[in-house]
Formats: sequence, structure tokens, C-alpha cells
Amino acid sequence: MVDPHLGLFLFVVGVATDSPPFVRTFGVIATDAVLGVFAVLFLVSWWRARTAGAERMAKALLAPAATVVAGLVGEVIKLLFREERPCHTTAGIAPCPAPDDWSFPSSHSVIAGSAAVALALVAGRVLRRIALACAVFTAASRVFVGVHYPHDVAAGLLLGALVVTFLPMAARRAAPVVARLRSGTPGRTLLGAGPR
Repeated sequence: MVDPHLGLFLFVVGVATDSPPFVRTFGVIATDAVLGVFAVLFLVSWWRARTAGAERMAKALLAPAATVVAGLVGEVIKLLFREERPCHTTAGIAPCPAPDDWSFPSSHSVIAGSAAVALALVAGRVLRRIALACAVFTAASRVFVGVHYPHDVAAGLLLGALVVTFLPMAARRAAPVVARLRSGTPGRTLLGAGPR
């Protein structure tokens, strides 16, 4: 009996392999480029928080840091599981990472899941939807290009989402610091004046 995760992986990679060349090229480029979209969304959320309260600004400032923490946690878990990537035994459409770059959980998916949840906690409805769509796309693209199993990306999204749940509590603690920084000219320039 075929492992359902392997069966789904083989089906998705088969679709990728049979896709037109421009679709394959887009899949390979987009799987990394979408992480840049999260960076832009973080900048937009920071800019919008300049006219918001200190706690929201603290969330906007801590959201990228929370994403980095989630990424580090994911790397530690990879070292514990040491799952071989599927592209070492089955061809994908993207170059396969080195043999010691483990598969579980997907680092891209951890970052995407944490960034999406962090942005959901600080951003408006439109940015939330964009972030969620980018997270799902990132996870799916890692299977599409053949470098992760479906369970790698599902676990990555979940792990990333769980790690950033500390963000609201951290933002509440950091809010007084943001308020103090806003009282001076340099801080007000960077963090905005807050609500009028």
C-alpha cells in the first residue's frame, strides 16, 4: 500500500512535471519570492501602525522578530527528526537542497505560517487575506517543486502559527516602551505619533 503522503506528493509533482515550462519556472521562482511579499507586508503593517496605539505598533515591530523565532524553532525540530527530502529519491522541478538540509518541517512553511498569523494579529482585513493566501501558496509551492512532502508543509504552517501566539502578550509588555519612545522626536519619526 502506498503511503497517502507519498501518493499525494507524487501526484502533485507529476502535475508539476507535466505543466508547461513557464508554470514550472514560475513555481520555482515564486516558492522563494513569496517570502519577500511577507517582508513588504510587515513594512506596510508598521507604516499603518504609526497612527495606531502603542500596543498595535509593538505588535507590528515584534511580528518579524516572532517570525524569526519561529524559523529558528523549526530548524531545531529539523535536527531532531532528520527526515530526508523527497527530492533525494524522486525528481522534482527545482534543485534539491543538500542531503543534510532536512525536510520536516518545511522552513518556508514555518516562516509563512508564523508571518501570516503575526500579520493577522496586527494588520487590517486586506493584509490578513493577502498574508493567508501567501502562506497557503508558499506551503503548496514547496510540494509542487518537489522539495517537501505534504505533511512537512502542514506541520510547518501549524508550528509557525503556534510559535507566534506569544505575540499579543509580548506586545502588551512592550507597549509602554513604544509609548515612551514616541514622546521623543527620533522615536516619533520612526514609530509615528500614534492616534490623534
